[in-house]
Amino acid sequence: MYVLSAIVSLTLLGLFLGLLLGIAARYLKIESSPIIDQLESLLPGSQCGQCGFPGCRPAAEALAEGKAPATICPPGGSALAEQIAALLGLDLDLSEVKEPELLVARVSEATCTGCTRCFKVCPTDAIVGAPKQIHTVVADACIACEKCVDVCPTECLQMHPVEVTLRNWRWTKPALPVASNAVC
Repeated sequence: MYVLSAIVSLTLLGLFLGLLLGIAARYLKIESSPIIDQLESLLPGSQCGQCGFPGCRPAAEALAEGKAPATICPPGGSALAEQIAALLGLDLDLSEVKEPELLVARVSEATCTGCTRCFKVCPTDAIVGAPKQIHTVVADACIACEKCVDVCPTECLQMHPVEVTLRNWRWTKPALPVASNAVC
């Protein structure tokens, strides 16, 4: 009898609190600008901080307010800058944008002590390992933010170019021919 009354009372309490949360979510909802949501969806979403902002949402807000240039995201390169400029209707000067070199962090097993500082700062959880064990980097998840390199006390992490394999090889875009001033 006591167990049944406890079950009923907890069920009613759960239903009441769920209803209360549903009502609160509907009436206390904060509307955000759709342009900020679109900008945030363009950004990588890795919260790496290479742009100088603590995450992609604050960077998108700065872009929407005009406080940041379209070239804000270093990992995105010129392709992302062009998409941002097209969305915001900005003129874009790509002369100062350099394409990011594809790098990946690698652990030197000879000097890794397993201090765990590196995988605590990795925004994409690309570093795996256990305390006092050698760590390794999952190359597909590494975004080359170099946060792990900065905190490593033994300097066992270095950035290396990504090996070109059949899986990640891309055909390079051909250069446009130089227009001559010849009259036909």
